[in-house]
Amino acid sequence: MKLSQYLLALVCPIIILSSCKKSNDEVTPDSKSTFSIEFENQVNGSPLVLNTTTYKNAKGEDFKINVFKYYVSNIKLSKADGTTYLIPESYFLIDASKAESTNITLKNVPTGDYTKIEYTIGVDYARNFAGAQTGALDPINGMFWTWNSGYIFVKLEGTSPQSAATGNMLTFHIGGVTDPNNTIRTFATDINTANPLRVRTDGKPNMHFIVNAAALFTGKTDISFATLNFTMGGANSVIVANNYANGLFRLDHIHN
Repeated sequence: MKLSQYLLALVCPIIILSSCKKSNDEVTPDSKSTFSIEFENQVNGSPLVLNTTTYKNAKGEDFKINVFKYYVSNIKLSKADGTTYLIPESYFLIDASKAESTNITLKNVPTGDYTKIEYTIGVDYARNFAGAQTGALDPINGMFWTWNSGYIFVKLEGTSPQSAATGNMLTFHIGGVTDPNNTIRTFATDINTANPLRVRTDGKPNMHFIVNAAALFTGKTDISFATLNFTMGGANSVIVANNYANGLFRLDHIHN
């Protein structure tokens, strides 16, 4: 009798806890939660270290990076059944010199299992002409051309011995939203259905992306710093944008 009572006392709390877990893990039509995205900046598999570390481009030319910033915006999630959710006002500026900017939080996201994510590399057309803005889009962040009424989508500055510019400088300010020099690009990737992004009320999953800064200089066109070391919009910025469109971001893993 005492053994039965002991076993009952042991099993009941487990049943109660299991019931609570199941309840909290349920996906209901109106439930919302949070997830985060981490952007790990690298250069061809090596950690990005500003100012000091020397890297090589696809042409074998040495270079250092002093500034690396980029916009991620209009984040959209998709489920296996084809339904999508566009996260409102999702504009983020990732700055390699500010560690806190490389981990962003998305709030009030409907719970569910998401099997695809896509976002704009840069800032959409409308916001380029929306006047003074705040937050990530505040001109104070140094990513807005006052002379050109538009945002710099990706900014990389550094040096290379092969650059003929003053001080061997590299200046890649990629932007522009009108044809033929439109540099707005969209990144999209499927998520393994065996481990989808599981947004739940009782958990805050994290997506981990690798960001390869060297993707600006290779892909469709291998860039030599001897011939291209400066661009602020225009045809050369299109060349760079076409390079990084598919090579800048890679989904590494998800912690659910």
